[in-house]
Amino acid sequence: MPTSPAPAFAPLAGVRVLSLALNLPGPAALLRCRAMGASCVKFEPPTGDPMGHYNKAAYAALHEGVDVRTADLKTEAGQEELHRTLEETDVLLTSFRPSALDKLGLGWAALHARHPALSQVAIVGAPGARAEEPGHDLTYLAESGLVTGTELPPTLYADMGGAVLASEAVLKALLHARAAPGTGAYLEVALNAAADWLALPRTWGLTRPTGAVGGAHAGYRVYPCADGRVAVAALEPHFAARLCEAAGVASRDMLAPGTREALAAWLRTRTRAELEAMADERDVPLLTLAD
Repeated sequence: MPTSPAPAFAPLAGVRVLSLALNLPGPAALLRCRAMGASCVKFEPPTGDPMGHYNKAAYAALHEGVDVRTADLKTEAGQEELHRTLEETDVLLTSFRPSALDKLGLGWAALHARHPALSQVAIVGAPGARAEEPGHDLTYLAESGLVTGTELPPTLYADMGGAVLASEAVLKALLHARAAPGTGAYLEVALNAAADWLALPRTWGLTRPTGAVGGAHAGYRVYPCADGRVAVAALEPHFAARLCEAAGVASRDMLAPGTREALAAWLRTRTRAELEAMADERDVPLLTLAD
């Protein structure tokens, strides 16, 4: 008899997460929690989430399956609705500065006194005393050495990295609750720390221009080809040897400028279709790109 497929692993099944976090990191963390089986509720101010105004498609994708409610936390009615919901919540996700949370009566000390079993994951820009500093993804990336020119980074690395760390913190809160039933935990996630984590390969020198995956290795670069570009990832010696053999390059010193120049000259004469066929035939990792 055919068997039913195994159910998807849902480590947060039965866990109730309430988010007050706006813009990108908080909703992206909530999206990950929802994917892991959590029941997710989000309270938005009457003006809504800014993401819903400047990118409706992103907002819709981030909030699929989330119970979004409107509540003005500056009013008594909004506060009452919030605390009623917190009575049935396992983890509260926030992204306000600590001073803003205190003004709303949602600092950790006040929350823990009123809801002792509740855990809080607080997304901040920078940790500790720096949590009051203004900042954004771009400033955190610049601080971590990930802005190397005047071009904007191609994606919001600190925000998305912070979302991953925040969803990880929700899992930590769940483990804490299992180890110490009835006692919540406070976990802080700093976006600049997320940027620092993503920057470690550069800190170690791997992605600097002199590093093997920063441009120094001839088999790990983006080259022009006859009708576009080709991202070559022939880093391991056996891949590099196959690439050089296909190109008729005698040298196997992948750090030598001459090897890089010879490969560049050959790749420039080949079309994307020819390079894809070569890669398939010789088992060389590469991907062609349009201009």
